[in-house]
Amino acid sequence: MRKPKIVVLGAGYGGLITVTRLQKQLGVDEAEITLVNKNDYHYETTWLHEASAGTLHHDRARYQIKDIIGNTPVNFVKDTVISINKETKKVVLKRSELTYDYLVISLGAHPETFGIKGLKEYAFGITSIDSARHLREHIEYQFAIYNTETQKKAERLTIVVGGAGFTGIEFLGELGNRVPELCKEYDIDFKNVRLICVEAAPTALPGFDPELVNYAVNYLQNKGVEFKIGTAIKECIIDGIIVTKDNQTETIKAGTVVWAAGVRGHSVVEEAGFENMRGRVKVDRFLRAPGHEDVYVIGDCSLVINEEINRPFPPTAQIAMQQGEVCANNVAVAIQKRGRMMTFKPEIKGSVASLGESDAVGVVYGKKLVGSRASFMKKVIDNRALYMIGGPSLVLKKGKFKFL
Repeated sequence: MRKPKIVVLGAGYGGLITVTRLQKQLGVDEAEITLVNKNDYHYETTWLHEASAGTLHHDRARYQIKDIIGNTPVNFVKDTVISINKETKKVVLKRSELTYDYLVISLGAHPETFGIKGLKEYAFGITSIDSARHLREHIEYQFAIYNTETQKKAERLTIVVGGAGFTGIEFLGELGNRVPELCKEYDIDFKNVRLICVEAAPTALPGFDPELVNYAVNYLQNKGVEFKIGTAIKECIIDGIIVTKDNQTETIKAGTVVWAAGVRGHSVVEEAGFENMRGRVKVDRFLRAPGHEDVYVIGDCSLVINEEINRPFPPTAQIAMQQGEVCANNVAVAIQKRGRMMTFKPEIKGSVASLGESDAVGVVYGKKLVGSRASFMKKVIDNRALYMIGGPSLVLKKGKFKFL
């Protein structure tokens, strides 16, 4: 009898949890599991802001997929997903094709540029190990070359961050620690550096507790960050950005522009013809794509509505990991024809935004935290995620233990 084929696309938080849980719930003879990822490593998306600023080496933020799935019968394929044909149940990869009986889509996200001209061409992103490495090297190059120029360009030491959401704020927090080090290393007066955050919304950290927002903004301002709130980026140009506020236009010259203002689901999802909103599929309560009981969508590619406020839950790592648990259970139930399908309901235990190595703001189990206590909890959350994926050995290898 042919074993059912389970294909999991993407080894992010949701994909890895799905595979590791399926390994435990299904016997070797019950299913054939294939995991597809374009890299042979998983990277901690929530640490990319540190690697991008240069406060954490990029190798610390990644680990080998084979170290997690071990020598079990999971078939790991290092390849890039090109397309999904849901009618023929085929996944086309760059170098091969796969057929499936059950498909789990956990492909992650693409940056959402909202049609702003020039962003794709001239702005840096914080989206992968490669992009983090590129951004770090670019920033260091700007500092390294500054004093070698006969006519110094002030904009060379200007860093603009588009977006004051979690990624933007956390990246600025790391820059607040890293820039003084670069100034010392390259004999540059800190007064010559500008760190500018541009946010179109009327507040930084939209949707976050106002008291915590004020703490974060004040903390970063004391580190030298300038905030331009309620200001929209109209265009990104080769040497900066053009912004608008109250119908007034301003050009800000900058040697580095970083876009950190939103993501959309993976383009493969849109191109496959699944009903979606900005690349995100509004899944049913079992995490299945509408009309396709054999296709599960989790992580950044899924859309789950928070019925209390009638808005989608943000695509966070903790939600993706919870989805992975539910998805694995439901796929196993569908194959074994026993047990009960689990309904997915996010349990938001808290949310913490780091402001550098030893400061943060957040809410954990309904309690507001700031400063070193929040920073401690951020590291606990990071270590817990490592534990869920790879157990104590991964925590010891990659975990964060410098708490204060």
